[in-house]
Amino acid sequence: MDVVELLPRLHLLRFPVGQAYLWRDGDELTLVDAGPPGSGRAIAGAVTALGHTPQAVRRVVLTHFHEDHAGGAAEVAALTGAEVLAHAAEAAVVRGDVPGPAPVLEDWERPLHAAALAQLPQGDYERPDVVTELTDGDVLGFGGGVRVVHVPGHTDGSIALLLPHHGVLFTGDTVAASPVDGAVIPGVFNLDLPLTVAAFRRLAALDADVACFGHGDPVLGRASAVLRDAAAKHPASR
Repeated sequence: MDVVELLPRLHLLRFPVGQAYLWRDGDELTLVDAGPPGSGRAIAGAVTALGHTPQAVRRVVLTHFHEDHAGGAAEVAALTGAEVLAHAAEAAVVRGDVPGPAPVLEDWERPLHAAALAQLPQGDYERPDVVTELTDGDVLGFGGGVRVVHVPGHTDGSIALLLPHHGVLFTGDTVAASPVDGAVIPGVFNLDLPLTVAAFRRLAALDADVACFGHGDPVLGRASAVLRDAAAKHPASR
């Protein structure tokens, strides 16, 4: 796992598949997504290397249930005592009570999806027993007040997080940066592509200077303009 400082308060945690973000408010930390199964000890080690105890992680906010984002949540919670939060539409999936729906793959996505799955740990994994349920418009107690934005499409309960006081937007997998050329694009492996594109456009309308994606390099300046330009160029947005 690579750890990259993006801002004095914000670090990117990059895994072989997917990435998470660590946000700091003084001595209190919030983890946005938790990496794939087995990531807990690496995350706790990164927290320690940054000068905090693992118990400084107070909450883990999951942008959606896919295992490259939620797989490490139970382990992180056990190591830190953190609260796990996810949208109400898929809290039961995060807990493992019900299976999550598979993405509807386009033909060109199938080999990419298979390659991504091959890099993830195989078999079942530990799930958090308790998940705090979120809904659109909720305001969370970190980052000066964080707005939850429900953006269904990638999954039914996908969320983004907007930190208006800091100009930071966490998009989850609704938005991505292409590994080929860094272009900002709607996320792949979606449950409903038209809904994902609509959600992409909703996020592009928000006011943010920094945009942090579930996959690909973040945008560290003029993020709203970059997202709006990308949304306008996407064929499905016309």
